[in-house]
Amino acid sequence: METRSARTLRISNIQVAFNNTPILKGVDLLVEPGEVLVLLGPSGCGKTTLLRTMAGLERPETGSVIIDERTLVGPGTWVPPDRRRIGMVFQDWALFPHLTVARNVAYGLPRDQRNTGRVEEVLATVGLTGFGDRSPATLSGGQQQRVALARALAPQPEVLLLDEPFSNLDTGLRTEVRTEVHRLLTDLGITAVFVTHDQEEAFVLGDRIAVMNDGRIEQLALPSEVYTRPASRWIASFVGEVNLVGAESTDATAHLPFGDIPLLRNTNGRDDGSVEVLLRPEDLLIAKADISPVDDIPGHGLVELVEYYGHDAMVLVRLDNGAGLRIRTGPVPPAIRGDRVVVTYRGLPTTAFPTA
Repeated sequence: METRSARTLRISNIQVAFNNTPILKGVDLLVEPGEVLVLLGPSGCGKTTLLRTMAGLERPETGSVIIDERTLVGPGTWVPPDRRRIGMVFQDWALFPHLTVARNVAYGLPRDQRNTGRVEEVLATVGLTGFGDRSPATLSGGQQQRVALARALAPQPEVLLLDEPFSNLDTGLRTEVRTEVHRLLTDLGITAVFVTHDQEEAFVLGDRIAVMNDGRIEQLALPSEVYTRPASRWIASFVGEVNLVGAESTDATAHLPFGDIPLLRNTNGRDDGSVEVLLRPEDLLIAKADISPVDDIPGHGLVELVEYYGHDAMVLVRLDNGAGLRIRTGPVPPAIRGDRVVVTYRGLPTTAFPTA
């Protein structure tokens, strides 16, 4: 399926309020041509409002929305949604139950393009060849989601917006459809913005991730950077499982009960003093202690709980100084509840936040 050349999407100082309550507080964002950018954040952070503002379904109080050099929103400019050349896939898919699959897909096309073979072409693109005469009610959840995607793609939009399109699917199907959509977006090379509150989904789909909280973008970076170098304590806790452990640091080295850990320099403008060290569970190792409890041996603690997930396990360890750690192990944990263990760090230099 051919697509138009990928476009740049630029958002500048977007502010939106409902009933005098600020929802978006001056959002700036640049989406590169052909990029899949994920808006990640908790419910109520403003990510869907931002998406709807891009689509023209919400009118901002200030700010601009520009695709390449074409201004959609700006001082004295307002382009209605149907003329923006932006496709949108809604959370509930918004299919018309009284229309066939083909007529649902054709809905967004100009009348003179509805019988040109475009509908069949886009249905083939999403893997629904031969489904045109079916009713949406006869399709599985994954198939309905693909119909919604086909409808958004049919007019060959310059930008594609997706608002948590997998949230109505069960876990197994969600993973399968997510992979299909990821492959499709990559093949098409279309500029896309994807909204989710699911960290795993964001990491899988996003070329970059914009983490939103309270109407603002707190960090915009590659998935690996958001995970390993979060810009704040809040992001560190929101994105994946984390241990934030108090320590003293000198010369970009944190001194913890189980050893010294190298820190990324100047991550937060400070190398020395009291800090909270970010330790991801997979960067910690445990081994059963071969000796009886001895308080002055660094790194010893007690396994309080083991959570088994099949592909791995999470071991909760209480260190002798009272600090708790979550440690991810392989599918066969090296210790069980009640065992004393030695903890070691095996990760790269990590982030630390100055103690408040």
